[in-house]
Amino acid sequence: MTDNASGQTVEIHYPEELPVSQRRAEIARAIEDHQVVVIAGETGSGKTTQLPKICLELGRGSQGLIGHTQPRRLAARTVAQRIAQELGGELGGVVGYQVRFTDRVSDDTAIKLMTDGILLAEMQRDRMLRRYDTIIIDEAHERSLNIDFLLGYLKRLLPKRPDLKLIITSATIDVDSFSRHFNDAPVIEVSGRTFPVETHYLDATEEEEDSTARISALVQDIDAGQYGQRGDILVFLPGERDIREVAKQLREDTQLDILPLYARLSAAEQNRVFDLSKRRGLRVVLATNVAETSLTVPGIRFVIDPGEARISRYSYRTKVQRLPIEPISQASANQRQGRCGRVEAGVCLRLFSEEDFQRRPEFTDPEILRTNLASVVLQMLVLGLGEVHEFPFINPPDPRMVRDGYKLLEELGAVTPGGTLTDVGRRLARLPVDPRLGRMVVAAEQANCIAEILVIASALTIQDPRERPADKRQQADQSHARFKHEKSDFMAWLNLWSYYETQRQALSQNQLRKLCKREFLSFMRMREWRDIHSQLSIACRQQKLRTSAELPAEENYSGVHRALLAGLLGNIAHHQEGRDYLGARNRKMQIFPGSPLARKRPKWLVAAQVVETSRVFARTVGTIDPSWAEEINPALLKYHYYQPRWQSRSGRAVAYQRVSLYGLTIADKRSVHYGPIAPEASRELLIREGLVAGNYRQHPAFLKYNQRLVRELEELESRTRRRDILVEEEVLFEFYDERLPADCYTASGLQSWLKKNPGADASLRLQRELLLARDPGTDLTDQFPDRLHWQDMDFRLTYQFEPGKEADGVSVTVPVALLNRVPRFLFDWLVPGLLREKCIALVKALPKEKRKKLVPVPDYVDRALAELEADDSDLMAALSRVLGKLGGIQLGVADWDVEKLDAFYRMNIRVVDAQGRLLEQSRDLAALIETYRSDTRQSLSADKRDSPAREGITRWDFPDLPLEWRFRQAGVEIVSYPALVDRQDSVAIELCDYPEVARQHHRTGVLRLLRLHTAQTVKYLRKQMLRGNQFNLVLAGAGQDRARLVEDLGDAAYIRAMGLENDLPFTREAFQATLERGRGDVVSCANEVEAVLLNTLQGAAQVRQALSAVADGKWPDSIADIQQQLAALLQPGFQRDTPADWLAQYPRYMKALLNRVERLPGQYARDQKHTLMLESLVNPLREALAEREGLLLASEPAAVYRWMLEEFRVSLFAQNLGTRQAVSEKRLREQWKRVEQWLSEHPR
Repeated sequence: MTDNASGQTVEIHYPEELPVSQRRAEIARAIEDHQVVVIAGETGSGKTTQLPKICLELGRGSQGLIGHTQPRRLAARTVAQRIAQELGGELGGVVGYQVRFTDRVSDDTAIKLMTDGILLAEMQRDRMLRRYDTIIIDEAHERSLNIDFLLGYLKRLLPKRPDLKLIITSATIDVDSFSRHFNDAPVIEVSGRTFPVETHYLDATEEEEDSTARISALVQDIDAGQYGQRGDILVFLPGERDIREVAKQLREDTQLDILPLYARLSAAEQNRVFDLSKRRGLRVVLATNVAETSLTVPGIRFVIDPGEARISRYSYRTKVQRLPIEPISQASANQRQGRCGRVEAGVCLRLFSEEDFQRRPEFTDPEILRTNLASVVLQMLVLGLGEVHEFPFINPPDPRMVRDGYKLLEELGAVTPGGTLTDVGRRLARLPVDPRLGRMVVAAEQANCIAEILVIASALTIQDPRERPADKRQQADQSHARFKHEKSDFMAWLNLWSYYETQRQALSQNQLRKLCKREFLSFMRMREWRDIHSQLSIACRQQKLRTSAELPAEENYSGVHRALLAGLLGNIAHHQEGRDYLGARNRKMQIFPGSPLARKRPKWLVAAQVVETSRVFARTVGTIDPSWAEEINPALLKYHYYQPRWQSRSGRAVAYQRVSLYGLTIADKRSVHYGPIAPEASRELLIREGLVAGNYRQHPAFLKYNQRLVRELEELESRTRRRDILVEEEVLFEFYDERLPADCYTASGLQSWLKKNPGADASLRLQRELLLARDPGTDLTDQFPDRLHWQDMDFRLTYQFEPGKEADGVSVTVPVALLNRVPRFLFDWLVPGLLREKCIALVKALPKEKRKKLVPVPDYVDRALAELEADDSDLMAALSRVLGKLGGIQLGVADWDVEKLDAFYRMNIRVVDAQGRLLEQSRDLAALIETYRSDTRQSLSADKRDSPAREGITRWDFPDLPLEWRFRQAGVEIVSYPALVDRQDSVAIELCDYPEVARQHHRTGVLRLLRLHTAQTVKYLRKQMLRGNQFNLVLAGAGQDRARLVEDLGDAAYIRAMGLENDLPFTREAFQATLERGRGDVVSCANEVEAVLLNTLQGAAQVRQALSAVADGKWPDSIADIQQQLAALLQPGFQRDTPADWLAQYPRYMKALLNRVERLPGQYARDQKHTLMLESLVNPLREALAEREGLLLASEPAAVYRWMLEEFRVSLFAQNLGTRQAVSEKRLREQWKRVEQWLSEHPR
C-alpha cells in the first residue's frame, strides 16, 4: 500500500512470474541510491509495466509526476491502461497518458505515460521539467532521434535537478553506452527468456544463392522434423517485396499457414499473427525487422534469419533518404534469435556463417547518425541549447550531417545563412510536425489554402490508409481509382479526405468501419489522420494563422502546390527522357510506379519524398510550374547571365538569365535588363553596338550626323574594295567612351543626359579627319559610278565589300520587265574602277602557253584597255582581238575561263519586281532570264491603269496604238513597244521589249485581223488554191501538207496585196485604208505566189530525185549540207516569211542545188572544201536561230546574212546561174559582225 501525491491510497501488486518483479528490491535500492539507473531486459520481462509501480512505492510521484515515455502513441495508451488495471484504478486517475491528440491526465495522476515527442514539446515551456520528479525513458535501445535528444538534454539537466530521478530501460543492446553516458550509472539486467536457443549457421553454397528457394526448403525441413519437434516459424526478411515473393513460394511448396507481418499491413491481417485461437496448423510468420523488438509474436519455436534488413540512411551529399538492404548488426541478430525460446526451447537458423557474424558491427547505428537533423537543430535553437557539437549526445552526429540540417532549415527559411533562428523557424518549432510539413502550413496562410494543406500535411505524417491486400490488389486499386488526380498525388489526398468526411458525417461509426473495410481503407489510419489534422488545426489557431474556407481543388491548385514547394523545395525534378527525371543537386530519379503520374510523366514535379530502394524514386508527386519555385526562397537561387547583347528595340543591354536551384536549371533563356547587373559591360555594349554599330532605334541628332559620315566612308571602301579608309571601330569606341558619363548605359539614360547638358550633342559629333585612316584621294564617282547607263535606261549600282557573301562586289538592280533586254556584255565590263583588275585576273587565268606571251600582265592589260571601249562590244571578244594582236597570239572566246575568277569580278544581278522587292540575285544572267521568262512578259503586259494591253480582239475597235509605251518600274523608266499578236481566232495587244520584235508580232497580228475581216476571201483561197494534176503530183512526191501550204500561200498573198512588207498600220484609219486598198488584189497575188510555189516544188522534187541517185554512202558531208539547205528553204511558213523578191529566187536556188548534186561525183574534193567553209559560216546562224525564234524576221542584219549565204552557195556551186549581189566569204564574215552587234543589243 502507498499514498500518491493527492493522498489517495494505492494498493500495489507485482506479478511474481515477471523477472522484474523477482528483482524489484534490487531495483528499488538502485533507484534510491542513484540518480540514474539503467534497466536492461528482453520484451516480456515486465520492465515497462512494473518500474513505474516500483517508483510509486518508493514515494516517487509525490513531488511531481513520474513521467514514462514510449516511442509510439499506441504503446503509451496501452501501457497506461495496463498499469491502471494492475493498480485497480481508472485511466486518467493515478495513471494517465498524453499523446499528440489526447490528454488523459488529471490532478490525481502520479504516473504519466506519453510519447517522447510530448516530453520534447514540454521542454519548450518547462525547461527544468519541474512537473516531474522521475523520468522513465523506455525502449531506449531504439535510439530514435527523440530518445537521443532527450538523453542529451537530461544529461545537462540532472546536475541542476538533483531531485530528479532518471530510469532508462532497454533491451539488452549496448546498455553500457547508456551507463557511460550518465557517469557509469548502475545497470541491472533482467531476463525475459527462460528456455535455451540452439543456433545454427548455414552459410549459402553456390547452389543455394536463391534465398527464396532456400528459405522454402528450410521451412519444409522444419515441417519434416529435421530440426527436432515441429513448431511455429518466424522468418525475418528485408522488405514487403521479399515477403510477397517468399509467401508465394511457400504457398506453392507447402500447405502451411503463411502470415505476413509488416508495418503497412492492414490491421486485420496483422491481428491474425497475434491471435493463436484462429491458427490453421503450423504457422510461418514472414516479418520485417518490426518483429525484432517492437512486437512479440507468440508461440515461436523457430527463427530463420537471413541476416539482412532495410536500414533507413540519409545521404547528406545527395539529400536522399536511402533504404538499402544491409547486413544487420550482431545486436540485431541476437534480438532476432531471442524471438524464439520464450515458451520452450528454440532453434535459430542463421543463413550466414559464424565468421560473418563475428565480422559484423556490434550494434546498429542510432538514428541520429543516419537521418536528417533539421528537427533536432531546430529544437536546440528554440531551446537555446547551444551548438550541436557541444551537446552531450550519446553518439555525436557527423558535423556534415549537422551542417546539412542547418542547410535544410535555411532552405525552409527557418534560419538565416548565419544560423540564426527566424520568425518562421519559431513558428515551425511550435507546430507538432516535421519542419518540412510545418513550412507548408506556414506558407499556406499566404497562399490562402490552409484548409487544403492541413489535410495534405497531416496525411504525409501517417502510413497510407489505402490498403492493398495481397490477394485483392486489383479490387483495391479499382476502389481507390476514384481518388486519383491526373496532375497530382497530393490532390488525391484531398479527394480521399473529402470522400471520407462526407461518409463520416452520414454514417454511424460501425457503418463507417464496414465502409472502410469494403473499400480497402484502414479505419484506424483514417482516424489517426483526422486526429493529426485536428491537432494541426488547433496548433494553427494557437499561432493565429488565418485559416481559409476550403476551396475546390482545381481552383486553388497553384496555391496548394506553391505552399507544398515551400516545404519541399529541394525535391523538385525535371523530366529528361523516358522515365528519368533530374532533380536538385543532380539527383537522378524516377516517379514511383504506384503513382498515376508515372505514365503521364509531367515536365516538372515536386515530390514529398525522394527515397532510394532498388533505385531512386520520387514518391507522392505533383505537377508544378518551375516559376513557382522562384517565389519561395530567392536566396537559394543562383543566377547566371550569358550572351549579353544590345537590344535596339528597348535601347538597353540585355542578357539571357539562367536560374538554378541546387544545380537544377528551373528557368533559362530569360531575357533580362543587363544594366543593373553589369553596368560597365552594359555601357560598353551601348557604345559598341548602339553608337558605333548604329543599332539604335531613335537616333539622336549627333548619331545621325556621325552615321552619315561613317556610311560615306564605308561606301568608298566597298567601291574600292579596301578596308583602309575608315578608322578601326576602337577609335570610335574611345571617342564615345571619353565623353559619355560612367553611369550611362541605356538609350533613355543617354537621352536624359543630353537633355540636361545642352552642349553634349555637339561634343559627340565626329570630325571627318578623325574617321580617315588615310586620304582616299580625288573623287571616285567616275571610277565607281552610282548608276549604269544603257540605251536611255539607268540601272542602280550598289557596292559591297564582304568576300564570301552573296552580294560581294558590284550589284546592279534590274526590274524583271527589263531582264530580257539587258545584254550580257554590258555587265562583263563591270565599272571602270574594277575593269583593270578584272582583266589582269582574266589574263592570269589563260592557258599557260598563251599567258606567258603576255608578261608582264599588267602592262599588256594597260595597253589593251587604251584601245577598248565598253559601249557595244563583248569584253572577252574585245580582249581576244586586242591582246591577240599585241601578243602575237591567237585568242578566242573559249580561252577565257571566267569561272576561275573571284565572284566579285562578275556583276551581281538583282532582279526586282514592280514594287522593287528582290526576287532573286545571281551572277548568271542567262539562268535568270530563263527563270523569269514568263514573269518578264507578264510584268510588261500587266494590267496597268492606262495600259493598251488587251485580249480577244476580232475587230479594230480599240484606240490607235502608240509606237512606244513608257512606264516606271522599280525606279527605272521602261520603254516598251505595243503590237498586235496573233491568237489564231483573235488577236491581242502586247507590249514587246524591242521595236523589231514588236514589228514582227505586229505584222502577223495585223495579217490575222485582215483575214478575220475578209472571211469569204479566205474561204475561196482554201477551196481553189493548189488544185490540179500538177500540184497533186508534186505534193505527193514532196510529202508536203496541202492545207498548211494553202494557209501559208494565203498569208503571203495578203502580205503582198496589203503592202505589209513595208508599211504596217498602227491606227484604225490606216488599218481600214490598208484593208480597202488591198482587198481586191488578194486573189491575183495568190495566183502569183502559187506559180512560184509550183516551180519551187518541182525543182525540189528534181533535187531529191538526183540525191537518191548518188546517195549510196559516199560524200556524206556534202549530201548532209544539201539536205539541210533544202529543209531550211522549204521550212513551214517559208511563203509567208520570205520577202517577195527573195521568194522569186527559189526556182533559181533549186536549180543551183540540182547543179551541185549532179556535179558532186566529179568534183567532190572541191565540194568538200566549200562545204567545210560553209559550215563555219552557217553554224553561227544556225545556233542563233536555235536560241532566237523569229530572228530572221526581227533582225534585218540576220535576214541580210541569210540571203547572202544563199547567194554565196550559188556562186560556189552554180556560177553559171549568176547572183543578185556581190558576195564573198569576207563580206559574209563582216555581215556576221553586224548580226552579233544586233544580238548584243537585243539579248532576247
